[in-house]
Amino acid sequence: MDDDPTKMGNQPALTTSSGTVWLVTGAVTAAISIVLLFSLQQVNSSGIAIAGIVVIALLYVAMVEVRLLVRGLRLRLILLAIGFGLLTAVALGAVLVIAASQIV
Repeated sequence: MDDDPTKMGNQPALTTSSGTVWLVTGAVTAAISIVLLFSLQQVNSSGIAIAGIVVIALLYVAMVEVRLLVRGLRLRLILLAIGFGLLTAVALGAVLVIAASQIV
């Protein structure tokens, strides 16, 4: 049953992709997140948005480095998926912290 195509670990994005799809998706997500956080910086000047922008940019750079330097296909794809997840989590976390600081 290890070849079950419905298992998450057996999806093409984690088994046969070159990793380009993760970089393109990550670039679009990073760009949207950076624009959003830059806009929120105008509302809340506590530095949370700038810190989020810096971390998102660094995570995307790390994704590009993983794509270029990691030779093992499976490991590369897993690391890219983790990087993408972290990138989105940081963006969401920063937005939620800024929103919570405006409520209080």
